Amino acid sequence: MDANQNNDPTKKTYHKKATGKALETVEKHSQDHELKLFGSCFCPFVQRVWISLEMKGLDYQYIEVDPYKKPQQLLEVNPRGLVPALRHGDWGCYESTVLMEYLEDLQKGEALLPSDPKLRAHSRLWSDHVNRHIVPGFYRYLQAQEEKSQIENGEELKEQISKLVDAADKSGPFFLGNKMTFVDVQMAPWVIRLRKVLQPYRGWPEPESGTRWAAWVNAIEQDHAVRATTSTDALYNESYQRYAEPPLCKSMIADSNSKKTAQTHLRYNKPSIPGADFPEAL
Repeated sequence: MDANQNNDPTKKTYHKKATGKALETVEKHSQDHELKLFGSCFCPFVQRVWISLEMKGLDYQYIEVDPYKKPQQLLEVNPRGLVPALRHGDWGCYESTVLMEYLEDLQKGEALLPSDPKLRAHSRLWSDHVNRHIVPGFYRYLQAQEEKSQIENGEELKEQISKLVDAADKSGPFFLGNKMTFVDVQMAPWVIRLRKVLQPYRGWPEPESGTRWAAWVNAIEQDHAVRATTSTDALYNESYQRYAEPPLCKSMIADSNSKKTAQTHLRYNKPSIPGADFPEAL
């Protein structure tokens, strides 16, 4: 019986292993290597670093971590036991953006930050926007239980995404143009979870066809490194259920009329979307 079940066999447990394409990638990188990524299958912060490793074509070992049974190897790198964490030889570090910067500084494989200092600063500025506004906004919206709060948080998330899209290259499809770079990788796990998590739980709308946002979402979803690190829909849906539908609020969530009202408001009264300060655990 798993730790989170508290000796209750009827209580739903949690996913401990990746599925689908992500599982195939885990199996390809299961052999011992000096560069080790500690991750959990449902964690978007892990996926950032994982995408970076795949894009760069680096050799590494992926170590799947059970969040309720943290291995000593992980605790030696991050005493809090949170993922992602990276061990490189006898050195270790954590926090997804820091780890992405570290992989850049190794100067191996495909560069995700441009060589031009101004574009690098531009990328870092909007990477910070993702971490300060979009990531926490995603979780506020997901965890909001009252209809009014869901509507307010949904509109705020759309507004923050709109700002990011406005700052992106006008032709795209990615943030800086036709190539996936640092900001895209920072944003990619949440783009994936808009459809896999927010759509079923909060009625998140599909991107409007022909917009800059739609082109960006499609490009991210089709990227080989993103696909290689993404599990099946069921894993995300089940992993996030306890955040979207806490036990004490399920009766309210089950009220289909209330939910449909909130979804309709978000679909037709949303800001136009043109063409970490959050714990790294979910």
